[in-house]
Amino acid sequence: MIDLKNLNIILTGATGGIGGSILEKLSNFEANIIATGTNEKKLGAIKEKFPNVIVEKFDLSNHEQIEKFVEKCNNTFQNKIDVLVNNAGITKDNLAIRMSNEEWSKVIDINLSSTFLLSKNIIKKMLKNKSGKIINITSVVGHSGNVGQSNYSASKAAIIGMSKSLALEYGKKNIKINCVSPGFITSDMTDKISDEYKSILKSRIPLERFGHPSDVANTIVFLSSSMSDYITGETIHVNGGMYFS
Repeated sequence: MIDLKNLNIILTGATGGIGGSILEKLSNFEANIIATGTNEKKLGAIKEKFPNVIVEKFDLSNHEQIEKFVEKCNNTFQNKIDVLVNNAGITKDNLAIRMSNEEWSKVIDINLSSTFLLSKNIIKKMLKNKSGKIINITSVVGHSGNVGQSNYSASKAAIIGMSKSLALEYGKKNIKINCVSPGFITSDMTDKISDEYKSILKSRIPLERFGHPSDVANTIVFLSSSMSDYITGETIHVNGGMYFS
């Protein structure tokens, strides 16, 4: 039986579709949660719907403040951070020859560098407790690549390599680091795809449908729980069996 009651969890990117579903699932299992985002209106809605969740407006691109943010979270959780879920991320799609330096660097900065810096600073806290779990959200395109997403694909592929390295470095300290790699998940983004292209995409998925945010959230719940205590350095694919070749 999965039991997350009283686990102290930090979730970034809580205002998006997947992030919101993760938040709801973790809350249903009575975890203690600090949820971050940048959209004040959506953060307010989270606070209204989940009064027990601690909401923090935090811009992950502000690298100089990450250490202070982690310190604040650690104090809130009385020096015991159990799980970090690195879910925040952005896209700035463009063909490579048209991609600006800003479009490249911004995606790498938020998706990869911020994930590393958060993980680095939280690992320092987890080492003192001799336990902890970090779950990084990647993407199927980190394995396959995708047209117009060289920046996003690179950031997600790099997170996978980084996570494997961290798992090797800190496994002996009982800190587990894993990735969850979603495929096409129903969202505002997929709603904008034409019916014709949706059919093409679904033809590449053995389950012949897009996933739901809850499919990803359920995997996060599992990896946060004691049921995953012998898993580290792994990537769990939530993509209906889809792989690009």
